[in-house]
Amino acid sequence: MQEPPWGARAAGSEHAALLPRLEAWIGNKLDAVQARVLESCARRGILNCTRQWGKSTVTAAKAVQQAWSAPRSLTLVISPTARQSGEFVRKASEFVKCLGVKPRGDGDNEISLLFPNGARIVGLPGTEATVRGFSAVSLLLVDEASRVSDDLYRAARPMLAVSDGALWLMSTPNGQCGFFYDVWANGGPDWERIRVPASECARISPEFLRGEREAMGDRWFRQEYGCEFTGTEGGLFDRDDLEAAMSEEFKPLVFH
Repeated sequence: MQEPPWGARAAGSEHAALLPRLEAWIGNKLDAVQARVLESCARRGILNCTRQWGKSTVTAAKAVQQAWSAPRSLTLVISPTARQSGEFVRKASEFVKCLGVKPRGDGDNEISLLFPNGARIVGLPGTEATVRGFSAVSLLLVDEASRVSDDLYRAARPMLAVSDGALWLMSTPNGQCGFFYDVWANGGPDWERIRVPASECARISPEFLRGEREAMGDRWFRQEYGCEFTGTEGGLFDRDDLEAAMSEEFKPLVFH
């Protein structure tokens, strides 16, 4: 097996070795935030980003980095649908080709990559039953996390218990509900939070964004491109406003 371009080296060295290969693969230079996601060693990370920022490409490279540098490790990718998981693993396989390795499946899972060192990347659709047979996961990636059910998220987290694996959530917001919103708003200091609105993405022009705001309306624009957890359309009250109005100074009324 060829010598890994990153391996048992410092995170900075791994990152430096990976960057030229990734940039050659995507045909663009990574911006500072993409590089930050790729080199982060956080055990818990949440990426709240605009549409068309490139999150799946960068996190697919992160999955390959994990598999290539950790023999016999398991990286699991969960998405709302099998098609989305398949697209994620397809991007990872393209990057594997850049490393001089012919992509192949693991023989057990339809959406999978098996590496020469025995490591695997496995993609699963968004159903609770599909994740319960896996254990000792080194890296768990939840793509389009705001569209993944809370039940699936809760079923997947125990797979990190024995391995003490890393967990990353990646998505554009989808209202003020679900685990993606709760982790972003209330997850605490254990989570590395990365937010990338379209206004900070040089690859999306201001002219395009002006047209999108006019076509989509303000609420959808702020969610899809502004990374804001906007309230549910048609709701009487905003969740943040309700939580701000809550008080523990008053005891609830009890009727007998």
